Amino acid sequence: MEFIEQYIKGVWLIKPKRFGDERGYFCETFKKEEFEAHVGKIDFVQDNESLSSYGVLRGLHFQEGVWSQAKLVRVSQGRVLDVAVDLRGDSPTFGQHVAVELDAAQGLQFFIPRGFAHGFVVLSEVAQFQYKVDNVYAPQSEVTLKFNDPALAINWLLPQSELLLSEKDKRGVELKNIKPF
Repeated sequence: MEFIEQYIKGVWLIKPKRFGDERGYFCETFKKEEFEAHVGKIDFVQDNESLSSYGVLRGLHFQEGVWSQAKLVRVSQGRVLDVAVDLRGDSPTFGQHVAVELDAAQGLQFFIPRGFAHGFVVLSEVAQFQYKVDNVYAPQSEVTLKFNDPALAINWLLPQSELLLSEKDKRGVELKNIKPF
């Protein structure tokens, strides 16, 4: 695997090695020893999966306090724009984001450490999105950061009229009202 740290410290793009022939391909998507040698110690406790249609925007979500989560995400079908927003109070990149396109064809993965809001928008007809987390889901501590907050200046690559959001995600809070990690 190739590990590429992004311009925001702690955020990584990971490129698994694929071995393919006329039958398809094989790759390792996670190897604890190799991951920890590059990124650091992690104990993933849960795997999640979602299936979404074109224009679905999920996020920007995070969990506060002891329920915060680090995530290792990938797309096994389709294509998404994946976004991580730095909410670490002591970070020089607080409020900035990293956005990467993930698709099944390339197999890239994206690691988002604790202290970040996370979201994605589906750019293909459908997308199957998979992620490992290092803490369980705690709905009482979940917060949604407003996806279109001008302070974030995120280009979601789709017109806002084509975005499909849950009611919860439509009511996200602005960055200025977030308590930093």
